[in-house]
Amino acid sequence: MPSNTPRSALSVRSYPVVTTVLAPQERSSVDAAGDGCYRALHRESLDDAVRDIRERRASALLLSASCCGTSEVPRLTAMVREFPQAAAVALLTTSDTQAARSILALGRCGVRTLVDVRSTAGWRELRDALRTEAIADIERLALARLAIDLSHVSDDCWLFFETLIRSAGRTGNVRALCRQFGVVPSTLMSRFLRLQLPTPKNYLAYARLTRAARLLENSGLSIATVATTLEYSSPQSFGRHVRSLLGISATTFRQRYDGEGMLERMRQELVHPYRTPLGKLRPLAPGL
Repeated sequence: MPSNTPRSALSVRSYPVVTTVLAPQERSSVDAAGDGCYRALHRESLDDAVRDIRERRASALLLSASCCGTSEVPRLTAMVREFPQAAAVALLTTSDTQAARSILALGRCGVRTLVDVRSTAGWRELRDALRTEAIADIERLALARLAIDLSHVSDDCWLFFETLIRSAGRTGNVRALCRQFGVVPSTLMSRFLRLQLPTPKNYLAYARLTRAARLLENSGLSIATVATTLEYSSPQSFGRHVRSLLGISATTFRQRYDGEGMLERMRQELVHPYRTPLGKLRPLAPGL
């Protein structure tokens, strides 16, 4: 189902939301780095930031090394354990001894991503690290909705769809997908054909465009950047893919679909009409 809102009018609420605990002087730089890629909610305490994650107002935590004291370590450790799907990112802006100690403490808490923004390249790295939350966001949403749609299917059918959604960003064709399953491509395709289902290629194509649409909600990302992120050979290749599947240009695709809208089109065209045959599908079962 396409979004009824033109891309130019999409609210910044569609951006990945990052809750932060930063020094006052760091906030404006983080805001500037995230323009068009993410939206920051600046909080005064770690408890406030954790509340954002618990109430699903934010999908990532950005924590300054200069703001992490010994007293926060137990709370941060609990947060990382309680919300493993929420990215926790440490930000290093200074070279003082206290910051170095804080980085070690953050590592012990389970924070695995450190971005050093003492150089210009670091700010680009921060944008890249946080914008990937857009992909994680739509991946979780897709799996949640498909889990309901496909509650009646076999375990190996669900494994096919779960892997499809999780690997769509780095898997460009069915042959690569089959290597993950250890299934011969012709065998996989014949199992879909026998039940008069859409081809595995179609399912993979829609999953990849769902990711693309989610990324393109960010005004700071060009079509060329998204094509590269999703490992298309070129922006032109991405454009041809969109036109062959949907009959529209990449620019029109960006204006017409957000990530959730493209996910709904995938469900309406490839899942809901085929619930009965999908219930009979054993795509990965050996010996069939």
